[in-house]
Amino acid sequence: MGYVRYWLAEHHNLASVASPAPDLMIGQIAAVTKNIRVGSGGVMLPNHAPLVIAERFKMLEALFPGRIDLGLGRAPGTDGATAHALRSRLDRREGDDFLERLHELILWETRDFPPGHPYNNVVAMPDDSPLPPIWLLGSSDYSSELAAQVGMGFAFAHHFASYDAIEAMTNYRAHFKPSAWRATPHGILAVAVVAAETDAEAERLASSMDLNRLRRDRGQYSPLPSVEEALAYPYTDSERASIARNRSRLFVGSPATVMQELQPMITASGADELMIITAVYDHEARKKSYSLLADAFGLGKKAAA
Repeated sequence: MGYVRYWLAEHHNLASVASPAPDLMIGQIAAVTKNIRVGSGGVMLPNHAPLVIAERFKMLEALFPGRIDLGLGRAPGTDGATAHALRSRLDRREGDDFLERLHELILWETRDFPPGHPYNNVVAMPDDSPLPPIWLLGSSDYSSELAAQVGMGFAFAHHFASYDAIEAMTNYRAHFKPSAWRATPHGILAVAVVAAETDAEAERLASSMDLNRLRRDRGQYSPLPSVEEALAYPYTDSERASIARNRSRLFVGSPATVMQELQPMITASGADELMIITAVYDHEARKKSYSLLADAFGLGKKAAA
């Protein structure tokens, strides 16, 4: 279809997201594809020792050179109890230690540990393969500022953020400092889209996402409901109001409708890429949504050219 990336998130104890181990899924998908970049969107760095991430992604880069992306996040990707179970045996510092972990991850690549540091005798293997490109993920201004400061790529999660996407993206570009990782800024805007042949069909498909979001807001992390279940649900007025508020994060309609809504945000944010998540119940409808959007953006023609 002409898409250039396929990223997988890290979530735990969540029945509606089938990716507790993105590095394993990246290897599976890269092995049965030839050209598309496959990456993490992202690995939740505080859940892991930086050396583990360095070695796994250097191995992926060795197996699939030039096709792997390492996207990093700082959230746990789960609830508090599960996060504790993930991290209880790690050497955790007090508070948010994401920056410290990111620094260590970079040092496994650059080998710039201070003289006499015990890690100078440890090499992240395979040592003849580099880390893939690093992207910082975020849903607030923190990651946009950090990505700009360290000169890395930035991906903003509009599909669940409360922070303004345009402000985050423009802030990243305005404050970007060239680095050994990247000479120029590159911002990815991640959005949730449901496209279908008609607005009415897209609205029907999106009902699954509406009910799923309502349940998640209540701490009910159940599998994605079917359209039939969502349409039969007896919504209260307050629940309908909550769904309407959540719709500000979701683009629904025919290709023409979706493009009309998306284009102003793409232009205002200066996004270099648009990343799309379509979480609908029927897999064929999901594939159709991606196909319609590829045609709307002319991806097939660009790929052929």
